[in-house]
Amino acid sequence: MSITYLNPENLHKNPAFSQVVITENNAKTIYIGGQNAVTSSGDIVGKKDIGKQATQVFKNLEIALAAASAHFESIIKWNVYIVQGQSPQAAFEAFQRAWGNHPNPPLVTVLFVSGLANPDFLLEIDAIAVIDENND
Repeated sequence: MSITYLNPENLHKNPAFSQVVITENNAKTIYIGGQNAVTSSGDIVGKKDIGKQATQVFKNLEIALAAASAHFESIIKWNVYIVQGQSPQAAFEAFQRAWGNHPNPPLVTVLFVSGLANPDFLLEIDAIAVIDENND
């Protein structure tokens, strides 16, 4: 078994966490750390707008997946953290746009939290993706 840590060039770099972890055996499992509305330069997108933040989160997830040779359909589990008091509707609409019409949507856990690492963050999403190496 091998473990690979990735920090894609187009995602914000932080020494406190990795952006993507891949474990490989017969299947490749990809663990994507909590993504929020931060650009690669560290700018926060959509302050006070959960819909805009969700759109940036999904862009970041797509970058992380591509770095691991995966895509949205590879995701088997999402954990969504939403700051209390925010309406999740705009975030769910951004999810539907990102997910499209793919079959087999992933497992989803949605948690309302009192806050995230930065007070301007309204949501954060982490994910687990799996690629069957025999059918890749």
